[in-house]
Amino acid sequence: MTYDFETLNKKRAGNSAKWDVKNDELPMTIADMDFKTAPEIIAALQEKIAMGLFGYEEVPAEYFKAVADWYETEHGVRPNEDWMIFATGVVPALSSVVRRLTSLGDNVLVQAPVYNIFYNSIVNSGRHVVSNDLVYNPQTHQYKIDFSDLEDKLRDPLTNLMILCNPHNPVGKIWSVDELIQIASLCNKYDVKLFSDEIHGDLTLNESGYHPIFGLDAKYLNNVVVAVSPSKTFNVAAMHAATIIVPNENLRGQVSRGLNSEELAEPNFVAIPGTIAAYTKGHDWLLALKDKLRANRKLVLDFMGENIPKIKWVEGEATYLLWFDVAEITEDANDLAKFIREDSGLIVTPGSVYGGDGQHFIRMNIASPTSMIQDGLNRLQKSIYDYSKS
Repeated sequence: MTYDFETLNKKRAGNSAKWDVKNDELPMTIADMDFKTAPEIIAALQEKIAMGLFGYEEVPAEYFKAVADWYETEHGVRPNEDWMIFATGVVPALSSVVRRLTSLGDNVLVQAPVYNIFYNSIVNSGRHVVSNDLVYNPQTHQYKIDFSDLEDKLRDPLTNLMILCNPHNPVGKIWSVDELIQIASLCNKYDVKLFSDEIHGDLTLNESGYHPIFGLDAKYLNNVVVAVSPSKTFNVAAMHAATIIVPNENLRGQVSRGLNSEELAEPNFVAIPGTIAAYTKGHDWLLALKDKLRANRKLVLDFMGENIPKIKWVEGEATYLLWFDVAEITEDANDLAKFIREDSGLIVTPGSVYGGDGQHFIRMNIASPTSMIQDGLNRLQKSIYDYSKS
């Protein structure tokens, strides 16, 4: 089947958060794609709606089998279906885990620059953010983990939870098996629970993909909680469906009690059929999507190299979110992003919202039709020129 990745639907009538902008503005920000989801998912939801029955839902065994089959086929690792719990989203599950597995005043460790909503889940629950900042090399445009610093911060008795972003948003890093083993080993050593957000795991543009942390040897998994979802992969965030994978039975019980006591484990009427359709019939659509994202990335990087060489790409192999070093242009990404929006209407995300060294970076969403990508690049070129003259 041929899939359409070139028709732009701004979704203004659909209450789109991303497209709630002025008519002359172009958002390349929020991690939504500007593509319709897979037609196989649309067909499954239309069939569900046509039934006309919208009562309370349960989670059937077929759902968990679909998740397990998907990870076995796409990533070569099959999680045990007994490890799984349905949740209404990765972020709600994360917030619940923070409250259930830590106490008021505890430290929760992140690796900045990182998805900014992590901070909300921690601070809004009365916990403290501690960051093992990723270390950036401006010569190679790559990040790495400072494992000595990580161990020092995990050793602190007040640090009881670490949040891992695997693959990492916004820097696009795919962690190696060795790195995951080091992280899991340190968490085990200091009895720190490890929550791995793997929502971007399907969106890898390399040959080997990413490594689900639940695929490690069982000795590393006693403290591990993994969150996966079709929401980023298939552009179905509003479906509100995620799967929490917890190999250790006792830990799974704690997580499950948290999710159920906070009413986060009951699906809406499209979550189950939509997820099953995605995971059983979405393989070909995902392959086509990845081809489109690779083409978009090449278009962006070729244009940048020729027309805006001071902007440097941080070479990540995952997500449709590109992380750009703008240190040669400004020391203040907030100021630059504000100027770009006012100057050309292009909206990009200032890296400062992600913490760490983010003030030297901007994030750009490239999951859009070619015409929109080219429009965004033209606007960016104009704005960088105008910024240099201001």
